[in-house]
Amino acid sequence: MDETYNRNLFKNAEIALKDGDKKMARRYLERLFLSSRDYDLLADGWYYMSQIEDSPAEKRKALEQALSYRMTHARARRALAVLDGRLKADEIINPDEKPVLAGDSKTDADRFMCPNCGARMSFAPDGQSLVCDFCSSGGAVDTTGNLAEEKDFFSTMATLRGHSTPNAQKIFHCSGCGAEFILPANDISENCAYCGSPYVVSHEKTRELLDPDAIIPHAFNQRQAAQYLVAWVQKNAFTPQGKVDPPRGFYLPIWTFDFGGVISYSGQRYEDDDNIFNQRSRNRKVVTESGDYPVYIDDLILPANKKMNQEALALLETYAFREAKPYDARYLVGWAAEAYEVELGDASLKARDRAYKGYKKKMQRDMSYLMNMHTSSANMAIDSYKLLMLPIWVTTYPYGGEEYHVFINGQNGAVRGELPKEVAKANKKNAGIMGWLDEIF
Repeated sequence: MDETYNRNLFKNAEIALKDGDKKMARRYLERLFLSSRDYDLLADGWYYMSQIEDSPAEKRKALEQALSYRMTHARARRALAVLDGRLKADEIINPDEKPVLAGDSKTDADRFMCPNCGARMSFAPDGQSLVCDFCSSGGAVDTTGNLAEEKDFFSTMATLRGHSTPNAQKIFHCSGCGAEFILPANDISENCAYCGSPYVVSHEKTRELLDPDAIIPHAFNQRQAAQYLVAWVQKNAFTPQGKVDPPRGFYLPIWTFDFGGVISYSGQRYEDDDNIFNQRSRNRKVVTESGDYPVYIDDLILPANKKMNQEALALLETYAFREAKPYDARYLVGWAAEAYEVELGDASLKARDRAYKGYKKKMQRDMSYLMNMHTSSANMAIDSYKLLMLPIWVTTYPYGGEEYHVFINGQNGAVRGELPKEVAKANKKNAGIMGWLDEIF
């Protein structure tokens, strides 16, 4: 059906709505709903109908109708988020105006002081409590039954949070390995969690950083991390050629994205007179096929930093992301936290590209009978996201004049590490634990 008439109806409704004539706009839209079969046009039409309706219930119905035709309709999703109270209308930024960045947010250095003796409290690696560094008094962090929820991507990208980083935080730069970490309040020096360099504050600067959305707390202490390291060395049957520093614990930032929607496709296939796919049939003919391929991805992982060791990347697959807790600043007390480099907007583009390429390969396998297949990701969308802090331990060991990294999952003890080529090829006799690991037990 020619949709020219329907596009004219929509245009007239748009003009009437801008002129404030809601009654006339409604008439045009009602005609559009009866005659159009264009899902994009219908989605836009129902979004405009939501602007006409006065009652919240009718607005909701119209917005849900718009999303039933196109789930990636950004304006409809944002309007529904405002209606649900998940987004405030005054938080939505004007794309034609330069946003004003938030000012410095100062950390209260005294908020985690021991109520018994006044000393600093640190988060214990049991996933449950704060413990005083001096008198060992403790208090539980109540997170029972609380699981982290993803943030709505469409709503976020309409606000300043999606395009800038509103909280000013001090970070330090390691002159040894180049890593950057958040500098705790009142601290003027730190040791690098990656390489252990004690002179890491080569320059101090302020960066605008988002607060994390979720965190998986550290579940064990340094002694237990060393035990996992020892077991990994024994499993690989080699001995480090020199002393090894005990593992250093910190939090690693990553982005996770959930995807939905469809990928539209079209292509040609062979078909004989009996509608059987048979390229050998003499009566075969070429027909065009098109449709939508459903997309669903839960927790596509994207590193929040531009450079990450391959072993660290492999370790990401070992985390149980569903066990993440809502972010609480108390979890970071006493732990280093790496600052992220990749902003939300850039991360979403990379995640979308990775998801689209992965689905294209899958579609080519599933529909190998199609020739000249063309695809479109216009209706594939990110539904939600979160900035997640992962617990991790790291150390290096010497071998053959080189340093090799080992990474330990702070949630469950899984280990991924670099192995020298000769160690990977042949087993070597283990000289025992205390022969190579610095005293910790």
